[in-house]
Amino acid sequence: MSSTATTERPERGASRSSAQTTSGAGSSGSVMREIMSGNGMVTVLAILLSLIISALLIIFTNQDFLDAAAYFFSRPMDALAAAWTAVTSAYAALFRGSIFNYEASSVTGMFHPLTETLTVATPLIIISLGIAISFRAGLFNIGGQGQMIFGAMFATWFGVHLQLPAGIHLLLVLIMGILGGALWGSVVGALKAWTGAHEVILTIMLNYVAINLVTYLLYTPVLQAEGSTNPVSDALEPTALFPPLIGDSFRLNWGFVVAILATVFAWWLLSRSTIGFRLRAVGANPTAARTAGISVRSMYITAMAISGGLAGLAGMAQVSGTEKVLNTDVAGSFGFDAITVALLGRSNPIGVFFAGLLFGALRAGGVTMQVETGVPIDIVLVVQSFIVLFIAAPPLVRTIFRLPQPGALKARTSADPVTQPLAAGVAASTTATADGTTHAPAGATGDGAGLADAEEEATADEADVSSTPPDSGPPLGSHPTAEEVHQDEDARRRAAGEGEQL
Repeated sequence: MSSTATTERPERGASRSSAQTTSGAGSSGSVMREIMSGNGMVTVLAILLSLIISALLIIFTNQDFLDAAAYFFSRPMDALAAAWTAVTSAYAALFRGSIFNYEASSVTGMFHPLTETLTVATPLIIISLGIAISFRAGLFNIGGQGQMIFGAMFATWFGVHLQLPAGIHLLLVLIMGILGGALWGSVVGALKAWTGAHEVILTIMLNYVAINLVTYLLYTPVLQAEGSTNPVSDALEPTALFPPLIGDSFRLNWGFVVAILATVFAWWLLSRSTIGFRLRAVGANPTAARTAGISVRSMYITAMAISGGLAGLAGMAQVSGTEKVLNTDVAGSFGFDAITVALLGRSNPIGVFFAGLLFGALRAGGVTMQVETGVPIDIVLVVQSFIVLFIAAPPLVRTIFRLPQPGALKARTSADPVTQPLAAGVAASTTATADGTTHAPAGATGDGAGLADAEEEATADEADVSSTPPDSGPPLGSHPTAEEVHQDEDARRRAAGEGEQL
């Protein structure tokens, strides 16, 4: 008897080790499948696909490649070399103009492209955060353009017509920029909440109102520079401008620090605050949020006010950081690019921040690419457009790269008992006692090692049951008497004594 038990222990240990190895391999495979099926992988591959398609456009619009393609079948390497040169030179120029100019002769020249990227990305990041917050609240805010213009207009008036100490003046201009954008955004939220008007129609119309209103005011003494006939304001007071961040040799200013703080604020608002929870609840299901006691109307107004306030802050950063004056083109295409950035960042503040850096790099490097290689800067718009296309159609990206679907991992996990050792072991090995409580045997441990022991014991029990005649043994539900118990104990003692003598 003891020798048999000793022989079974190594087998159970080997089974336990095998189960642990299988469980470890399954967990690592699950992590890899989770990464491959996640939205982050889709975003990275969407950017990669956009760059590949843009490379094809660069190749087929390059004159050297077209000339070499005329005799492709006689000398194919000439066409391939021309295609390679066209793509690498264009993307190398894009890198030198946005990240690091390794051909520059001075340290300032080497890092100047990076500072330009951060400068261009500053207002784009801030306004994109506002768009992302409205998205999380279930509102499609495409009025960032008008809200940014209103913030810039408020900031310009207070920056030009007031003379205050440096710190106080800059802080006041910053607050006025936020207030201007928040007021313009609140109009949309109020109309949406009280009349049911669609926010897309409202924001489109208010964009036109803001653009034409600021154009009109720039032709009046309210904002127009003295002695000028052009639609441009006076320069803001030096006390209302952001100081340089790393020296006068670069345009990068403290507005980029404001963009970082705005990112932290947006993350805290959505992830750690009560208002953020209510905004996300309304965005997920307004009916359920209303049933839970959340005022959907007030959340609509709050979301648009915060979104507009961040857009107004972006306008303030533009006039107090880089432009230093207000003109009709102060917002550029930031309002519409912000929609793309918010989509690329999945409406997550951290994702929006890095997406804004990417688009800032494309903008800054596109100029260098056009000057050095002749590739039109419009290729940057092509890249951005394809990014939006692929982000909006994740099944297309998953099909091209044969990625697993998001629900495939959960379905596989529920079907595979190896990935659920604890649940399976506990469910299979718990026993019920007479008092109604449940107890697990000592072999069932939380690390899944007891699962193999339980399976072996269940298999042995099944073998014993199958080898016993149906009529032998007590009837189902009967209990042994005291005499039968003593007889069984005597039989076990005699069997043990005979085993020791052998």
